[in-house]
Amino acid sequence: MVSGVCLQAYRTPLNLGSALAAEVSLKSMKKAARGSLLGIEHLEAKEILSLLALARRMNPLKPRALLRGKRVLLLFYEPSTRTRASFEIAAKSMGAMTTLVLSSGSSIEKGESLLDTAYTLRAVGADVIVIRHPHAGAPLLMATHLDIPVINAGDGMHEHPTQALLDAYTILRHKKTLKGLQMTIVGDIYHSRVARSAIHLLSKFGAHITLCGPEEFLPEVATSLAPGLHLTRTVEEAVRNADTIMVLRVQKERLAGTKLRLQDYISRYQMTSARLRLAKRDAILMHPGPIIRGLELTWEVADCPQSVIVEEVHNGVPVRMAVLAKALGKAS
Repeated sequence: MVSGVCLQAYRTPLNLGSALAAEVSLKSMKKAARGSLLGIEHLEAKEILSLLALARRMNPLKPRALLRGKRVLLLFYEPSTRTRASFEIAAKSMGAMTTLVLSSGSSIEKGESLLDTAYTLRAVGADVIVIRHPHAGAPLLMATHLDIPVINAGDGMHEHPTQALLDAYTILRHKKTLKGLQMTIVGDIYHSRVARSAIHLLSKFGAHITLCGPEEFLPEVATSLAPGLHLTRTVEEAVRNADTIMVLRVQKERLAGTKLRLQDYISRYQMTSARLRLAKRDAILMHPGPIIRGLELTWEVADCPQSVIVEEVHNGVPVRMAVLAKALGKAS
């Protein structure tokens, strides 16, 4: 069960730029426990740069006991492989103890509210809670009622801040700057918390962002997420001269609820080698995973030299090490 005034700001996923939503969410953010990372939208550029700089100093192959004695609670209401594993490895690489709590097999299944679960985890000794939840605003609600940091590992259709940070980290390993970067995002943008966080982050640093997808997955209101967004329905136009292309996963069950047939989507929006060649020669191809080969991209593209999909997963560990260290006041 999730409730609370902080959720008001997230009820209309593609209308987060409205004055009312911004005001409500910003007020709630100011009440959140110190050290929490709840989203990218309200972070200042200098805070993002600080986290990226700290991530560059983190090496999971050379453990540093920055978090020795600390307890990191991983609270996952949704399935996860990459995010959950990288947070756990990140925490253990710094000497922290980790405990995983899944909604299945816990008191959550019996109807325990989000806040009661939060109070329980704090009472047993959690020093920081990493939460993934299907409802937008759940991490914020928790952070406004606890005295320990809460890290958003993905909340509904709202944000996935650490994914945006690791994507920026990855881009900057291949490109000199985010300013002026020609960034293309293709796919189901409406349902994507990854896209929202990426848009918020990249727009803060002057990137030029083009969104591409069918109307069912990319309504016109999406351009209100950040200033200067460009929208197109033609993937060839979207990728032409792009520096970076991010392809998003498309769930077949969401296609089933639209007039768009699976084969039509593949024909119009699948990333192929021919389409990738329209981008700049040194363009990189990204995907937050899990990838569905043969749907949003071909097998060949997924494994091509320009693909940094596996590198993104690798970079998630130092980035999440930085986030945990910063949350617990151990950023050194």
